[in-house]
Amino acid sequence: MLFGRHASSHKGEVPVGENPRKAVKECVEGSKKTLRTAVVADGSSWAEVISRLQAAGLHVTAVQNPLTTLADSVAATRRALALQNGPTVLVAHSWGGTVISETGIDPKVTALVYVAARAPDAGEDFVALSGKFPTMPVRAGVQERDGFTNLSEEAFLKYFANGVAHKKAEVLYAEQEPTAASLFGERTTVAAWRSKPSWYAVSKLDQTISPDLERFLATRMKATTVELEAGHLSLVSRPQEIADLILAAAGQGK
Repeated sequence: MLFGRHASSHKGEVPVGENPRKAVKECVEGSKKTLRTAVVADGSSWAEVISRLQAAGLHVTAVQNPLTTLADSVAATRRALALQNGPTVLVAHSWGGTVISETGIDPKVTALVYVAARAPDAGEDFVALSGKFPTMPVRAGVQERDGFTNLSEEAFLKYFANGVAHKKAEVLYAEQEPTAASLFGERTTVAAWRSKPSWYAVSKLDQTISPDLERFLATRMKATTVELEAGHLSLVSRPQEIADLILAAAGQGK
């Protein structure tokens, strides 16, 4: 299915207020969105985005991230892709960007959407890259035990979920899963964003990933970019803008 006639014709910053959702609604029925869940935030974090995509007539699959190894997460995404019957847009938040960078070369994948997400190059030491940018305050709240990490309640609510309503943030904190400490140092073998059209949502108020690092990644991949007045969980605090970005990406796909 061809969506190109509704897509942005350039790579650059797209004003969120232009509402690409309306422009592509009639064209994207039957297309597939596979959402990578984020480290710490589980699939329920996508609920408000998913409901908006479904209202636009899209089929959505949320892939639960195992948070154990990159290979496990890649395998989970590939299983989900195998079940899709048409063009698919892969969407990722946070560490999930590593996964779609690896799996996005699948022929079914027509576009990639990164939401305040990692976007490593093939074989890149992302920890070293991150070290070139300011250290984010959330790092002080990382707790490790038996090879797995999580965030303290204070760090989660203050830094990871900044901008999210307090009661909602408390629910998300209760849902967080332990993450293998080794996960963050694993490297991809490919960078799908080098060959697939990409979109990026920068969180200007992010205190988990440096907004300047996000801008660097978006520029490097020549992504169509929006900048949101949001913290790391823009998918929770700004679901309409994130849904609009995904719908714009669907308009580019085939």
